[in-house]
Amino acid sequence: MTFPFVSGRLLLGSATLLTTLLSACNSGGDKNATASEGGATAAAGSVLTAGTWRGVLSAQGQEIPFLFDVATDGGKPTVTLRNGEERLKLDEITTAGDSTTIRLGVFDAALVVRADGADKLKGAWVKYDAKEPYRVAFSATKGEQPLFTDSGTEQGYKLATEVKDAMKELTYSVQFTDDQGESYPAVGIFNIGTIDSANKSTGTFLTTTGDYRYLAGNLVARNDGTHIMLSTFDGSHAFLFDGVTSKNPRLGEFKGHFYSGKSGHETWTAKGNPNAKLPDANALTGLKPGQKRLDFKFPSIMEGGSISPTDPKYQGKVVVVQVLGSWCPNCMDETNFLAPWYEQNKQRGVEIIGLGFERTPDQKLASQKLLKMKQRMNIGYDIAVAGVANKDSASKALPQLAKVLAFPTTIFLDKKGEVRKVHTGFSGPGTGKYYEQEKAEFEKTVAQLLAE
Repeated sequence: MTFPFVSGRLLLGSATLLTTLLSACNSGGDKNATASEGGATAAAGSVLTAGTWRGVLSAQGQEIPFLFDVATDGGKPTVTLRNGEERLKLDEITTAGDSTTIRLGVFDAALVVRADGADKLKGAWVKYDAKEPYRVAFSATKGEQPLFTDSGTEQGYKLATEVKDAMKELTYSVQFTDDQGESYPAVGIFNIGTIDSANKSTGTFLTTTGDYRYLAGNLVARNDGTHIMLSTFDGSHAFLFDGVTSKNPRLGEFKGHFYSGKSGHETWTAKGNPNAKLPDANALTGLKPGQKRLDFKFPSIMEGGSISPTDPKYQGKVVVVQVLGSWCPNCMDETNFLAPWYEQNKQRGVEIIGLGFERTPDQKLASQKLLKMKQRMNIGYDIAVAGVANKDSASKALPQLAKVLAFPTTIFLDKKGEVRKVHTGFSGPGTGKYYEQEKAEFEKTVAQLLAE
C-alpha cells in the first residue's frame, strides 16, 4: 500500500545527536563498537530485561503505543513486536557505549534506546531510508499494561459498555479525508472487546491500495464519549486511530483522527454496514490500448544478471510479476504468502518475478536491501531492481500499463506472455476473511491460466 503521508522528513536539532544516532545504527557503527560481541550482548541484556514492555512513540502531541516482548535466544536478547495476532521477531541487536540499537527487521530503520531508570527506556525510532533521518521520540516501561487507559467519566464508561454489547465484530463503511480535503473510501473491520480488565479491541482498514494491517487497542471512556483506540508499529510505520462514538452508539457510527508517524494526519468517519465493500481491485488499472505484453529488462539483485519476461526461463509458463519494495509492509504480507506458495507450486509451470522499487537511486544499495529481504524471507523467485519507490517511477518502468496505483501491484501473464490481469494492492492477514478471499482468488487465477 502507498500511504500518502508517511515519508516525512525531519532535520535533527543537533549535529552531535545525529552523529551519535548514525554511528549507533548504521553498519559502520556496529563494526566500530569497542566492546566484544559477548560484552555487547551482555550490555544489551542489562538494558533489555526479559518480559513484556509497553513502548510509546511521541509525535503530533499524541502517544502511539505498542507492546513488545524481550526474551533470550541462544544467550542473546531478542525483541518481538506485538500487533494484535502478529508477532515480529527482531534479533539484530547491538550495543555501543550506553546505546542499544534494535534493527527493525527488513526495514532500514531502528530503535535506538538506553536505560532511563529501573525498567524504563528512552530513545528514538530512526528511519534511514528517507532523504534525511526520520526521528521520533521513544520511551518504554516494563510490565503488562493496556495499550490505552481511561480518562473519562462514569457516563462515558456506561456508554462504552453499551457500545460493546452492540458493536462486536462489525464491518463499517469508512471515509478518510486528508488535510488538503482529498478523500478516499475504506472498509473498517472492528472486533470490539469488553470494557473490563480484559478490554481488548482489534481491527483494520482496507483501502483500494491495500490495508492498514494489524491494529490493536481497546475502548476508552472519556468525557466526550467512548473512543475506540487502535495502534500499530511494524518498524516501518507507526499508526494511531482514535474514533469516538456518536450519541446513539447502536447506529455503529464513529468519527475521529488518524495519525501517522511524525506528521501524517487524516480524519475519518465510519458507519456500520455489513455490506461495505471497495471497488474491484482487478479493475482499477490495466494495459494501455493496443498493449498485450510487458516489455522490460532490469538488473537482477544478483550481481551481473538481468531479468526479463522474455528470458528462456519464463517461456511457456504462467508468470506472476510482483511490484514491491523492501520498505512496504503490505508487500511483506504479500511476499509472506508468495514465497512459500512458490516453493510448493513452481513445479506446476509457474514463475514469479519481483520488481523492486527502493527509496534509493543507488542500484547497488537497492540491490543490498532487496537481497536482505530475499534472504530473511526465504524468497526463491527472482527479484530485479526496477526503480525508485514512487508510483510515477513504477508507471514509467512499466509503460505498457495505464498506471501503477499501489505497492504491491500483481500482474498475471499467461503462457504466451500476455497480460491477463492486473491486481492493485493486497489484503493481508490482518483483514481476516478478506485475506482468505485474496489467496483464493490468486489460486483460482493461476489455475485458470495453467489450464489453458
